[in-house]
Amino acid sequence: MIVVGIDPGTIRTGFGFVRKDGTRLVRIDSGVIRAIEGAPLETRLLAIHRGLEEVLTRHGPDEAAVEDVFFAKNAMSALKLGHARGVVLLALADRGLPVRAYPPALVKRSVVGAGRAAKGQVQRVVQAILGMPSLPAEDEADALAVAICHANASLCVPRRAW
Repeated sequence: MIVVGIDPGTIRTGFGFVRKDGTRLVRIDSGVIRAIEGAPLETRLLAIHRGLEEVLTRHGPDEAAVEDVFFAKNAMSALKLGHARGVVLLALADRGLPVRAYPPALVKRSVVGAGRAAKGQVQRVVQAILGMPSLPAEDEADALAVAICHANASLCVPRRAW
């Protein structure tokens, strides 16, 4: 089973593909889709869509997991994040992938053991779990953590993404 985990953002959208071999998790690919900061929102959303389409075509996942929306102090930031998440969900649904959403605290708790873990902790634990030679970028690590959480679904309580 190949799972793609996605951490949506309007400038950086992290993605991570993992394969579950029995109880072992293997990283297939991961990275960050980057949009041009300061570009109009619709241009950034298009860049996210195109980048996501490319990696989905390359790896053909069986299932998808997306980080759920968190409550932001800034309503405009939350709205823009919702747009990015909508583009991600559309790309996944267009491929007929089953999609689950996980709250950030649940992802952190399932991977690190603490729901309020710092970004650096998530990066180091993801690196260790997947045997990565170097520390993944923050958004990349978050996406891989979502994929790990989903692949180990017995540790998480999934919700539909929409």
